[in-house]
Amino acid sequence: MLRNLGPSDLPLLRALIAHDPLVNLFVEYRVEATQLQPRWLGGNIWGYFEDGELVSACHAAANLVPVEATPDAIVAFAEHALRTGMNCSSIVGLDSSVLGLWALLEPHWGPARSPRPVQPFMVIDRDSELEPDPRVRRVVMDEFDLLYPACVAMFTEEVGLDPEGTSTTGYRARVAQLISQGWSFAIIEDDDVLFKAEIGAATTRGCQIQGVYVRPDLRGRGVAAHAMAAVVQQARSLVAPSVTLYLNDHNVAARRTYDRVGFRQTATFATILL
Repeated sequence: MLRNLGPSDLPLLRALIAHDPLVNLFVEYRVEATQLQPRWLGGNIWGYFEDGELVSACHAAANLVPVEATPDAIVAFAEHALRTGMNCSSIVGLDSSVLGLWALLEPHWGPARSPRPVQPFMVIDRDSELEPDPRVRRVVMDEFDLLYPACVAMFTEEVGLDPEGTSTTGYRARVAQLISQGWSFAIIEDDDVLFKAEIGAATTRGCQIQGVYVRPDLRGRGVAAHAMAAVVQQARSLVAPSVTLYLNDHNVAARRTYDRVGFRQTATFATILL
């Protein structure tokens, strides 16, 4: 049986997420931030039950994010998405769940704008052995106008779309929100952003790094590794004990950097950009 979960289901959903709290970090972050109130969630969390027990869930808002999805749940989630006519911009999560969902949805939603079927999911739960770059620090709101062009450049390069395509308001608000939360880190010299990274989601157990950017002319010079070592150190000290991220498997340079910092792969994600 599939139904929308509500505030009374929080204990059940928290127990499900706890099966793999780092893999399920984004959904836990959204659940705790919204307390499953649809007006804050901007969508729903679908719960899939077997014999009265919650065995799988799926965040269904701007993106679809399956949680502990069984094969039967994947079928139920796909059928429900098609039946309700929902729209989303991406499907993200463990590769087995995402690719299973996409196999069922692609005939109706496809073709995908950018399928990314293999994305190493990496974790570090200690400070890096690399020397952290002392220039990395939290960005302050007065530096918004300095940071914002680097955020746009990173997003455009990574996602293949201009985040300001239809309106600048939403993306600017998100960048400002991360700065105000103390989740934006950068090296800024002479009013120029040399490196930046953000925490996109966090729980008491972990946080997720996103938006890593190095100024193009500095790439390949070892800047990213020591800067990321500093981000890990500060994120673990200020936000959560474990730091996670995921990347495209073809990004060999980034994978080499994260290996040097001390991240280890614990799972494989996939993303379908629609």
